[in-house]
Amino acid sequence: MKARVIVTLKSGVLDPQGQAIEGSLKSLGFEGVSGVRQGKVFDVEIGDQSLEQARQSLTQMCQVLLANTVIENFTIEL
Repeated sequence: MKARVIVTLKSGVLDPQGQAIEGSLKSLGFEGVSGVRQGKVFDVEIGDQSLEQARQSLTQMCQVLLANTVIENFTIEL
């Protein structure tokens, strides 16, 4: 089974990398760009598990390693 985990900063958390990307896009001539936020994507292959087991395993992976749950949110797509 293939899964995708998307990790993004929580709203209200400063995103200096997103701000740098926004500034670069503007300096390259892209107009109307604002509110750029950056994140991470993990594509994970999971062995023979039910959907619920896979979701539980991925949630544990996010809580332990893939996401800093103090400042980041994560979503899981199976």
